[in-house]
Amino acid sequence: MKKDIYNLPWFVYILECQDKTLYVGVTLDIAKRLKEHNTTSICKYTRIRKPLKLVYQERRLNHHEARGRELELKEFNREEKLGLIERSHGVG
Repeated sequence: MKKDIYNLPWFVYILECQDKTLYVGVTLDIAKRLKEHNTTSICKYTRIRKPLKLVYQERRLNHHEARGRELELKEFNREEKLGLIERSHGVG
């Protein structure tokens, strides 16, 4: 029986691009996705903003929750995203 990947834990992540912009996405495998962002042209936004650095991640129970949180984070302005990143690193 094939596993339903949408019911597995997913991650929401924020990448800092070379131009200091922030990119928000979701994935099952952060290491694999970061490598894809840095070595392929799959993602239109990040293809010209390499190298990329992972600056934030949070785990969600499933794809539905991860996508909901991704959409929420995409509504954050830059300062709100930076605040979230700083709090996750214990800075400030």
